[in-house]
Amino acid sequence: MSLVLDPAAQDLLFREARTANSFTDEPVGDEQLQAIYDLVKYGPTAFNQCPLRVTLVRSPEARERLVGHLAEGNRAKTAAAPLVAILSADNEFHEELPQLMPHAPQLKDAFFSERPVREGTAALNAALQAAYFIIGVRAAGLAAGPMTGLDFEGVRKEFLDDDHTPLMVVNIGRPGLDAAFPRSPRLAYEQVVTTV
Repeated sequence: MSLVLDPAAQDLLFREARTANSFTDEPVGDEQLQAIYDLVKYGPTAFNQCPLRVTLVRSPEARERLVGHLAEGNRAKTAAAPLVAILSADNEFHEELPQLMPHAPQLKDAFFSERPVREGTAALNAALQAAYFIIGVRAAGLAAGPMTGLDFEGVRKEFLDDDHTPLMVVNIGRPGLDAAFPRSPRLAYEQVVTTV
């Protein structure tokens, strides 16, 4: 095999990793989250922009408010998950670019002075970072249950502001019994890759 990553790590991050639909009651601590962030913050984005924002839903009151904005099939598992994160795109990410690109501080105004441009690039790059976040959760030995079955505008109004666009909600914890559905098929290499 031509991959250099240890096969056990390949399994942990990809082959054996599954979307979790149930969790144990073991809590997810701040140190685990800090370790996840400290790993995934290095994932590449365009112009080193970092538009992903993570809102942790910890209190029972906040959890109840969130559950009301989820699709029916997502409510019970979110109510029971040890930790829930709302992942959103910060549409004002460009304010951080002089810090993130000190060798090119002019990028903030040269490329991102208009809100529609920022919204498009924030959505794309925050989605990349969300994928890194999910892999980071797996690298911590935890399971993630990302969901987009929700009232996005309701979540934005309830938990965010006009400068943030919700992308998904992610349940996080150690998987419970029968946490994953049977694995569905994947496309073959030949179905995905073409050469021109």
